[in-house]
Amino acid sequence: MSVQLNHTIIPARDKWASAKFLADILNLEAGPEWGHFVPIRTANGVTLDFADREEFRPQHYAFLISEAEFDAAFVRICAGGVRYYATPRRERPGEINHRYGGRGVYFDDPNGHLMELITQPYGDKPEQG
Repeated sequence: MSVQLNHTIIPARDKWASAKFLADILNLEAGPEWGHFVPIRTANGVTLDFADREEFRPQHYAFLISEAEFDAAFVRICAGGVRYYATPRRERPGEINHRYGGRGVYFDDPNGHLMELITQPYGDKPEQG
């Protein structure tokens, strides 16, 4: 068997609110609850398992999506009043980027995790912009 990412745990102050927030933007389903996790399953079978935690360090999660999915997710980001940025340092608020011939955007989830949507995978060398 080849190596594949199966799941990752995302700490949250409110696992249901956090899972629903991301699921709504990505047009995915949150749940049903599994043990003490609220999972979101991605198209490649990886689950993002949200778990209640009191203390944690915010992390970064990136999602490769199609151009049409980006359009729809971006509409939901804007409609929800979610602040978004063109860079991972939260620079250029209210803008997206066009790295690697695609589009990308960064936004914070309710816990301060930095979420990223991209329409093209990263290339061999870092690209600015």
